[in-house]
Amino acid sequence: MAITQAMCTSFKQALLDGEMDFGSGTSHVFKIALYTSSATLSAATTAYSATNEVSGTGYTAEGNTLTVSQVPTTSGTTAFLSFSDTTWSSATITARGALIYKYGGGNPAIAVLDFGADKTSTSGDFQIAFPTSDATNAIIRIA
Repeated sequence: MAITQAMCTSFKQALLDGEMDFGSGTSHVFKIALYTSSATLSAATTAYSATNEVSGTGYTAEGNTLTVSQVPTTSGTTAFLSFSDTTWSSATITARGALIYKYGGGNPAIAVLDFGADKTSTSGDFQIAFPTSDATNAIIRIA
């Protein structure tokens, strides 16, 4: 079992098929779910699954809804977008990684995040802080 950070291959195809819309005014909902070290997540992940999702105080299955903070834009030859930071308040959970996915329509996977080690909160905030939204650092980049 392993979590390997990656943009999901099925997401790349969904982009080419026109199934993902991150633009302003979109009706698509994006979520992020947290997973234990027992999860197997990688570029081959195709959809959200509750298998090995964390559980605990302050966490709800399927995770948090994300807000697109940077609609798709370009810089040079790179297109990118980003999300606002998200927090599970007063949470007691341990997570090793996360899955960003489009909510509904089969819950297709977008990207896997590997935290590098278990991260724990005990009756406190568990926050995912997304990197700077630019062509070099944004969480979703296509070069």
